[in-house]
Amino acid sequence: MFYGTVVWDPWLIVAQIVGIQCLYYLTLGAFLTIFVGTRVSRMTLVYFFDYATVTASTATGWCVIVSILLSAVAGAVYLVYSIERAKKCLDFSATLYIIHLFICIAYGGWPSSITWWAVNGTGLAVMALLGEYLCITRERREIPITRFRSNYWFIPHFDWSSQFYVYNMDLIL
Repeated sequence: MFYGTVVWDPWLIVAQIVGIQCLYYLTLGAFLTIFVGTRVSRMTLVYFFDYATVTASTATGWCVIVSILLSAVAGAVYLVYSIERAKKCLDFSATLYIIHLFICIAYGGWPSSITWWAVNGTGLAVMALLGEYLCITRERREIPITRFRSNYWFIPHFDWSSQFYVYNMDLIL
């Protein structure tokens, strides 16, 4: 199948969404442990999902903000290796942050903090734009083509099972 052809595979899409969501929360947990875990006596899910912890008025709040933004950068790298297409980066980034919004609403209610919206909106933009940039740079790399030896020939034949011409590389001695 060619690179540009699209096959509708909903199970693959769901698996990619779940995988990216899990990697995002693992990364967020690692950054929160590094930055916030040294400042508080007990790490809880409050720092993941409660909008009140995302504040610019305390040092711990700034550590939460930095953790969220660094997780967005890591999420962009995850998009490169799991999605591999620049035009899908915005879709998967928005899906991740919409799911995160629903989890935050279920955990602590509607986020009424402007800081929470600004930080998560910035995280969404960073993840989508950086992911697109990294995917485009990866897509634009040259494909290495090795030279075939002179005793190899492409011999086309018709494959009746798939009804397409198939090119086999047969050794001519």
